[in-house]
Amino acid sequence: MSRVDLYLNAAERANTRRSYASAIRHFEIEWRGLLPATIDSIARYLAGHAESLSLNTLKHRLAALSRWHQEHGFPDPTKAAKIRQVLKGIRALHPAQEKRAKPLELDILQQTSDWLVQATAAAVVRGDAGSALRHTRDRALVLLGFWRGFRSDELASLCIEFIEIKPGEGMTCYLPRSKGDRQLEGRKFSCPALSRLCPVEAVEDWLALSELKEGPLFRKINRWGHLSETGLLPGSIIPMLRQFLAQAGIADAEAFSSHSLRRGFAQWAGSSGWDIRELMTYVGWRDVKAAMRYLDGIDVGLKARFEQGLDRTLPELVKPMPQLPAVPEVAQTIIEVSIQLSSFSGSRRKEASALRDMLDTGLARFQAQQVDSDRGLYQLSVPTPSADILDDHLYALLDELHRIADAKECFLEAVCRDPSSGKHWD
Repeated sequence: MSRVDLYLNAAERANTRRSYASAIRHFEIEWRGLLPATIDSIARYLAGHAESLSLNTLKHRLAALSRWHQEHGFPDPTKAAKIRQVLKGIRALHPAQEKRAKPLELDILQQTSDWLVQATAAAVVRGDAGSALRHTRDRALVLLGFWRGFRSDELASLCIEFIEIKPGEGMTCYLPRSKGDRQLEGRKFSCPALSRLCPVEAVEDWLALSELKEGPLFRKINRWGHLSETGLLPGSIIPMLRQFLAQAGIADAEAFSSHSLRRGFAQWAGSSGWDIRELMTYVGWRDVKAAMRYLDGIDVGLKARFEQGLDRTLPELVKPMPQLPAVPEVAQTIIEVSIQLSSFSGSRRKEASALRDMLDTGLARFQAQQVDSDRGLYQLSVPTPSADILDDHLYALLDELHRIADAKECFLEAVCRDPSSGKHWD
């Protein structure tokens, strides 16, 4: 290959070259069309496949044929008025709703992430390094793919040397080329660190466990747990995504694709009040029409406008509140609980995350107050109608704390103690 050919190939994405070559083969070999083509032959080609191929596929075939004629110095028959009319007729006689990937919604992302964390912890306990690597990689991929709205080819193109992570703040990914980057100027994508379902933390965990320092971020892992030197292929991400969604217990996992991450994020952002321009800038869309295809017509202000109209024309009647009986006071017992956490991998970040979840859930129910930070000692106020109920409360609390520690890949030593009687629960 000459240097000129080298640079010509570099100017175009490999996926585009392959898809155009496939389109030309279809026209020339399968349909037995002649190149250079005439306007009539292309019109017959479109008419012959109007019922079997989608309109978008036919437009892609025309783009490939147009490129072939331009590159070989022939007049371009695809731009003729007759071709435009044939396409218009196909659209009228064969209307079809555009097939779109099922959006991966936030509750599904949460369920999948939780399962991957638990599966990783189980793999570590049984000494299965390959599965631990695979689950940690998959969690980083699905969280980063969702929160950044990445396509599968963008996820496959990420390189470690082009990623900058600021722990607790966020990360920046640089892609030298992507689908929307027509001038090949390269683009930077930023992603914040989040309090939950954090993509930055997930990527940090993957890099720490894999010990990768350079090259593709996401790689194939063989059955012996060895990492490939090359990155994942874009086409391999869809079956991989469906596989771990099914393992996580997600119904209809086959309906999801890599675009499900992008659509899921777009719909979450739209329902969370993001402005369309803000969303376009973040994801990288240049066309409002393209962005709206991912939003499915979500209008955050629509419900508010309906409710405003209802309030104006049909005021809600204020119903008198019934008088409730007085609630009897329940005795409270002061309990001390000591919590010691240590991460499987030595990650202080995971320990802090586990403790935060414990304070926000189980401990919060009993108005936990920190007594001694060095010893991890907290004071609880536990409702105690009877001694049996006190036991039930504390054993349920300990079970919940251990579940959180397991989910965050941490060892936990937790002991509850009644300072007045000296009784212990562990």
